[in-house]
Amino acid sequence: MDMYDKINELYDKRRKVEMGGGDEKIAKQHEKGKLTARERIDIFLDNGTFVELNPFIEHRNQDFGMEKGSAPGEGVVTGYGKVNGRMVFLFAQDFTVYGGALGEMHAKKIANVMDLAVKNKAPFIGLNDSGGARIQEGVLSLDGYGHVFYRNSIYSGVIPQISVIMGPCAGGAVYSPAITDFVFMVEKTSQMFITGPKVIETVTGESISSEALGGAQVHGTKSGNAHFSCASEEEALNEVRRLLSYLPQHNEDRPPQLDPEETDDFLYDLLDHVPVDPTRPYDVRKVIEQVADKGSFMEVHKSFAKNAVVGFARAGGRSIGIIANQPKVMAGGLDIDSSDKISRFIRFCDCFNIPLITFEDVTGFFPGIKQEHGGIIRHGAKILYAYSEATVPKITVITRKAYGGAYVALNSKAIGADIVFAWPNAEIAVMGPHGAANIIFAKDIRESEDPEATRQEKIEEYREKFANPYIAASNGMVDDVIDPRETRMKIIQSLEMLERKEEPRPPKKHGNIPL
Repeated sequence: MDMYDKINELYDKRRKVEMGGGDEKIAKQHEKGKLTARERIDIFLDNGTFVELNPFIEHRNQDFGMEKGSAPGEGVVTGYGKVNGRMVFLFAQDFTVYGGALGEMHAKKIANVMDLAVKNKAPFIGLNDSGGARIQEGVLSLDGYGHVFYRNSIYSGVIPQISVIMGPCAGGAVYSPAITDFVFMVEKTSQMFITGPKVIETVTGESISSEALGGAQVHGTKSGNAHFSCASEEEALNEVRRLLSYLPQHNEDRPPQLDPEETDDFLYDLLDHVPVDPTRPYDVRKVIEQVADKGSFMEVHKSFAKNAVVGFARAGGRSIGIIANQPKVMAGGLDIDSSDKISRFIRFCDCFNIPLITFEDVTGFFPGIKQEHGGIIRHGAKILYAYSEATVPKITVITRKAYGGAYVALNSKAIGADIVFAWPNAEIAVMGPHGAANIIFAKDIRESEDPEATRQEKIEEYREKFANPYIAASNGMVDDVIDPRETRMKIIQSLEMLERKEEPRPPKKHGNIPL
């Protein structure tokens, strides 16, 4: 056999690996409305940039019929390539090979490429499509998951980690996406659950479909396990590309900065979007869209805990993370789910040097027995902890209400805000004027000849004396009271001023956030 024969043999072996489970299995994958692992990689990466790693790794199992069959590529494709010209590392599980089940060597391929990603300080993306642990390999499969989970955890905050669920992801397998920074799901073809419908029915007697148990809608709206829900695989992969455009390559890098567009930063239309009456609802997204660079806002957790809005955008070309109360849902009050949503987003941005902009219009933490018994104290404390811990530039804009403990929690000066702006209609107080007047002036109102008229009079008196931005500004808790139309301009100026910000912290192993 000469060298040409050897080379031909190489290409034959490579073709076999690239075919995965073969034409029949590929056809079945397509029938389910799903792409193959390699088709997904082709869509996701810049054209012609994919370089495959470890294509010839094979399992070592000789039990339960595994010795008779081959598993081309070990059921997972790994490698690196570019997204918008920047390096990324990835794996894509191949459902056509043993249902993408994870065994010892499958896990080794993933662990190898994760280690390379960290050595080269580049984001890591996992395209998940797997039936779970390869049962034939027993405890070796479980050990394989452990090696992946360990790396997800140790590399958290070092490089961005993104999971895309593109089929089943069940049992222990779900814990890897749960540790990563962001989870994308595809509607109708992806599911995540610890125990599947059959097990649940056997144990509890409850009957439910896979989609109703762990589909994209459930995790996007109820559990909050998915940050993004997409209508198709192509949309999901393109949205991951978009998300990466806001992020640095690693924790010591700065986010990409685009050339700012020539725009008029004086926002004439902003006044139309926010009613002066503090009880009237509005959509805070319209404020964000006005203040951020045009078309740049990418919302995270859009359908989960809708009383808060978080996401990425740009201001003057700079990447920013936005946290905002949503007055049209629960009056923008903070509850358990929104506390988790906000604090996790803050900590991600702080990991990767993305400045935080907070738009505050909050009545307080949401009252109720269910919230108290569910641990709102512990969950609300996460927001305080996350803002206090963060050392990135932190800017707050109080648009209307900032009451009580929620005012303190949402990036007040006391917990480390660099700059706090307030609009002239802002009400900053221990509680709203209505509640405060009823407590402070209870006797005056009760003994009045016209209690209702007296109540209104005392409400206005409290508002004038305490619930306005100038009291807070006179005490240094607000840096400036600004014309709302100047908001974008002031944020861009502040970001430029804070660009080289450094804020040391006491040396420690790590803090103990109230989980």
